[in-house]
Amino acid sequence: MANEHQEERLITETGVSARVAAIVEPVLEDLGFRLVRVRVTGANGCTVQIMAERPDGTMSVDECEAVSRAVSPVLDLEDPIERAYYLEVSSPGIDRPLVRASDFERWAGYEAKIELSLGLSGRKRFRGIIRAVADGKVSLELPDAPEGTDPMVLLPLDDLADARLVLTDELIRESLRRGTAPTAEAPETDETDEPAPERPGRAAARKKT
Repeated sequence: MANEHQEERLITETGVSARVAAIVEPVLEDLGFRLVRVRVTGANGCTVQIMAERPDGTMSVDECEAVSRAVSPVLDLEDPIERAYYLEVSSPGIDRPLVRASDFERWAGYEAKIELSLGLSGRKRFRGIIRAVADGKVSLELPDAPEGTDPMVLLPLDDLADARLVLTDELIRESLRRGTAPTAEAPETDETDEPAPERPGRAAARKKT
């Protein structure tokens, strides 16, 4: 049964990706997973990429396959994609997207790239060390702050457009220690080892008539 207290994502999809996310997220929650991100790209004609994880940030290859088997029939039934597509399910990887307040809390002390929708004092892109999350804001320490200025900035979480960890040796070591890094068998990117067979939906079939 879905967790009624499931933490909401701060960064959500738009357009067809949002329709896919709305369909698959309840399925993932019923299985004990959290949706990280959905992307619909033009790769291989059309590819639906679903990134998911356990609440502790782990995700195995077998679990990716289980998610794929669970969401495939639901996507077939709801038919949100108006053409044939490939389905890819993966873990977030080491340089993962940060989409929940708990993601920033879990990875405090590590470097991140953050982009805001509206911006702060005319600036939208920031890169620095996550220090804390409080009162709806993430505290980021900027290494490029001009001398004599406060290197700490407070970025509003409700204005996030994109955020992800920066791949560093320190992050790799910590991910391996926590068991959240992909193993030699697990995908490190948005793609699984082999794309799923192309699955034409009802809309695609109608185009052929």
